[in-house]
Amino acid sequence: MIRQRRRNLPVLLMLFVPIAPVGCTGPNVTTGASSGLTCVDDSSDCVAKRQRTLRYLVDDNDRSWIRAHAPAEAYASGVRLFALKSKKKELSCDELAHGKNEADRAPGVLRAANNLTPAQVSRGIMLASEVSRELSTEMKRRCKRG
Repeated sequence: MIRQRRRNLPVLLMLFVPIAPVGCTGPNVTTGASSGLTCVDDSSDCVAKRQRTLRYLVDDNDRSWIRAHAPAEAYASGVRLFALKSKKKELSCDELAHGKNEADRAPGVLRAANNLTPAQVSRGIMLASEVSRELSTEMKRRCKRG
């Protein structure tokens, strides 16, 4: 079942962000494995970047990306949130808590962004809420409180 979900993530990502072009170029866009984080338009290039970045994050055993700063576009693209969602069973309790806090903060970050469309903000908020719930459930299942 987990393998099925992991195989479906790129398809879900394409469905999650078929958004009006905001652009994949510009001064805030990163390059390399994380270039899909801030690419939020529906061009085939951005979809491919998001898929590559999601695969990279999911396959990264170090998981240092969990503590890295994320701009609003990273929540609008869905990449980080999908990665947290797919890795939840592998995350430590500390990483789960960090991911849940990030998902809880994402709606405010998205609402404050002035370069995203209302549809991008709305989809990001819905995904963040879902991810927060799932991470919370996983934390309750596995993590003991002090």
